[in-house]
This record gives sequence, C-alpha cells and structure tokens, in this order.
Amino acid sequence: MFRTDIQNAQHVLYDFFLYSVQTEPVDLVLGTFRRLFVDYIESSTESELPIALYSIVIANSEEQFLFTLKRVCYILINNWGIQRRPEAIKALIKMFDDQVLKRPGVSVILKRLRSWMQNFLVSQDFQDLKLFAARYEQEQHWSGRYTSYLLAPQYLNLENPLEQREAARHLSSQLKSKFRFDLAMYTAKSQMEYAPTTLDNPTVLGEGAINLIKMLLLQPGRFGYENLANLLRKQCDQLSYWNFKRALIHYLAYALPDSTITVALKEKLPDSVLTLYQHKNEELLTDALILRTCKRVIDYLTSEDAENPSTVFSMFLAQGNPLLLVILLLKVALFCPHVQSHLELRIASLIRYYEAYSEEDCRWVINFFEVFRVTFAVYASGTLYNLVQVSSSESSGSSLSAYRIFSQLRDHSFQVDQGNPEPEQTFVKEEAFHMAPLSTEVSTFTPNLPNAIAS
Repeated sequence: MFRTDIQNAQHVLYDFFLYSVQTEPVDLVLGTFRRLFVDYIESSTESELPIALYSIVIANSEEQFLFTLKRVCYILINNWGIQRRPEAIKALIKMFDDQVLKRPGVSVILKRLRSWMQNFLVSQDFQDLKLFAARYEQEQHWSGRYTSYLLAPQYLNLENPLEQREAARHLSSQLKSKFRFDLAMYTAKSQMEYAPTTLDNPTVLGEGAINLIKMLLLQPGRFGYENLANLLRKQCDQLSYWNFKRALIHYLAYALPDSTITVALKEKLPDSVLTLYQHKNEELLTDALILRTCKRVIDYLTSEDAENPSTVFSMFLAQGNPLLLVILLLKVALFCPHVQSHLELRIASLIRYYEAYSEEDCRWVINFFEVFRVTFAVYASGTLYNLVQVSSSESSGSSLSAYRIFSQLRDHSFQVDQGNPEPEQTFVKEEAFHMAPLSTEVSTFTPNLPNAIAS
C-alpha cells in the first residue's frame, strides 16, 4: 500500500474523533472507540471508520498503527482535559484492561490487530498514556507525585504526535502550578498565629518543608543565587570558551559549605568541566556552547547515560545531602534557563530508574525529589518568597525559628525557565562583586569571577 493511502486512512480517523469528541456525549465517543480498536468486527465495513482502520492494518505497518492509536487517544485526552472530564479519560484508559484484547483473533487481520494491541499494552507508550489517568487514582505509586517530570519525555520528543506533546505539556504545567499554589498556601497557613489544626502539606517532608524554604532563602555568601547567575551571565560577552569554563567552575563552587563531599566535588569538577569540547577552548563563547556545556554539567550531576544515576549523584545521596546537589542544579538552571527542559528529562530518567523500588526502600532518593521540586517551586513560581527575622536568636540569628517566610507576587520574567530578570529587581552593583572576595573555601579555583576571566 502506498504511504499516501495510509495517511488518508489515518486522517479519516483523526478527523472523525476530533469532531466527535467536541460534539458528542462521552459514552457515544467511548463506544465508537471500543467497537473500532477493542472489539473490531470486520463485517462492519459499511462505515468509513472500520474501512480506514482495515487499510492501516492490511498495510502490515505496526509502527503506523501504533502511531494512529496513540494520536486518537491523545485527541480524546486533550479535549476531555479541556472539558474537565477526568472520568472520560479514566474510562478510556481502563478500556485497555478488557480481556477481549488477550483473545486470539480468527482472521489474519484480527490476529494482527490483537498482536499489535498486546504489544502496545507492554510498551512505554502505554505507560505514558496511563500517566493521564493515574493522577485521579486514590492510591498511586510514589512516583505519581512526580508526574509533572515524568511527562517531560513525552512533550519534548518531537517524534510523538502533536496531540500527545500538547496534552503532556499542558498536564505537566497544570501539575506544577497546583504544587506551587499548594506550597504557597501551606507556607502561609502554617505560620499563622492561630494555624489550622489540619494543614494540607503538598510535600512528604512534613514540617521540614518550612525549614527547607527558610534554608533556601538564607543563602550563603554575600550574593543571592539569582544575582550570582546574572553576574556570570553579564560577564560572558567576548569571553573565550576556556575562560568561561573556569568561571563556571568557580560559580558552581562559590559558598559551598565545608564538608567531605564538597572537597570531593571541588577536586572532580575541574576534570569534568575543563575537558569539555577542548577543541573550542580558544573560540569566543556562544549561546550554543553555553547550553551544550550546561547540559553536560547536568548530566554529570544526575545521569550521564539518561538511564542510570551518575557517580556524583550516587555520591551525594550516599552522603545524605540532597540539598547541596539541588543547589548545584539550581545554579545551572538560573544561569542557563534554556537547560531546564534537559534537566527535567534527567530527573524523569532518575524517577524511572528508582520507581522499581518501594517507597520504604528508597526514601533517601524520594527526599531528593522532594527537595528538588520544593526548591524549583520557590525559584520558578509567580510568588516571591522573602525571609524576615522576627525575633532575636541566641545564636546570632542563625536559628531558623527566628525567621518567618513572607511572600508576594513577582514579575513572571523572574523565573528559572523564563528570560532575564529585571535589572532593577535583581542586579547588585557590579563593582561590589569585583571588590568582594568569594571565600577561602573556593581558593582552589580563583579568588573571584572577574579575575578568573581576566587571567
């Protein structure tokens, strides 16, 4: 069969379901889907739909059939999502549990169709599809809390149908927005003088979620994370790639707390970063080089093969210090916002790697995922979190209980995954940064960013 014949048959199915889902009751649409893909009665050839499906199956292209099935599913999911019909989405996905799909077909066409459907049920594509219904389940696997990240491979894969990418991106954004809102509400209510006896904590960190936010806002060193990122970004103009890599190392290591793992990281970072794309060392820095380099740093800190945890990731978690690792990832994302999608792909691969374990067996890595999403919610949301000292502390203000978190709406441009922040809101004076030594703990690299660039 010619490819144009398959495409024509596909468009008959796409157009029908797109029109049907927008104009007909859910039960009617589900019934049509069942008769076509689940029951499939060959004798019903008086309709253009079975004829179209027959044309695809008879062409003996499993790849085209599965692409068609996926796209039809996501056409329905997209529209039912907009219509706020979660029960319809659940019913669609539950239909794939029907035992009839496991029965062998009698004819060649039905045998082929059933075989392809069974292959689909054990594929990653079906696992991706189930994400759209899992959020409505009362009891779900621990990885379900991080569905917004698990959806990243779907909407970033250009080989997926457009409808699938749109559905995945929309749901991911929706879930992130809900988490950010719930976190902001929990933060506000938990600090009220007469706090409600029951609070909906969107994290699994318990009361530690508030202390985590306070620690994030009590940023070490003289400069905040956003300011440091902006200062490095400003200095990248007319910089050689070699000098940029040196400055990047210094930026990542700036103000890290003294610990065994910090020492190990400072020893390993130069070997990992300075050896990147060495043939371009003398070239002027470009945005493309920045992005490629930041992607490799993300890989180094998370997963270098997109399947298994990297050595550094395992090292951090073995030391029980997920916050330090998250801060490093945050620094990279603040400096290079375009790396955010790549970072989410790597987080998704880590979730997939560990989801084979029970929640009890991998609490240490779940703690990392929780710290990660809280940190990026604080720095990527439309809410600006501020820390205010409300009481004196015997330990010179170091006690977290001496502080309260206040929040206000912030400019949407001031986000991890958006463009450059507004100068008047986030930039410190450049001269101050030139004069200020960074700290003795990073003297292994260079005394300050400007000198690192000049030498």
